[in-house]
Amino acid sequence: MQRTKTVAVALTATAALLTAAGTATADDTTPTPSATVQGDGAQVLCKRAPKIDKRIDRALNRLNGPADARGSIARLEQRVAAARTAGHDQIETYLNDRLTFRKSLVPMLQQRKKDLAQVTTWCAANNDGASA
Repeated sequence: MQRTKTVAVALTATAALLTAAGTATADDTTPTPSATVQGDGAQVLCKRAPKIDKRIDRALNRLNGPADARGSIARLEQRVAAARTAGHDQIETYLNDRLTFRKSLVPMLQQRKKDLAQVTTWCAANNDGASA
């Protein structure tokens, strides 16, 4: 009996605290300093551009890799063909959807690489974003 009362008191206290916290946060509508935007992040982007470029290159190399490379389009095409040959229609559909998505990644990553090249050029001309 004592344990039930303790649990009930604890639940009541928790509910009261949550209600009080909910009304306190609802009244505060002013943005905190960390929530306001401070520039466009050019300096950070300029600093991270080489790492981003390497990551895009790795992803493109993996996607365009040979059939024995994990994550390559060629390997997934092989798996789709094997599922089709085995008559596993649901597996083939699932893998084919993954293949469609994976193929759509290539042009997107290539576009990002072009955009990043323009960012790198801008960074070189603008003191790595320090003037922004």
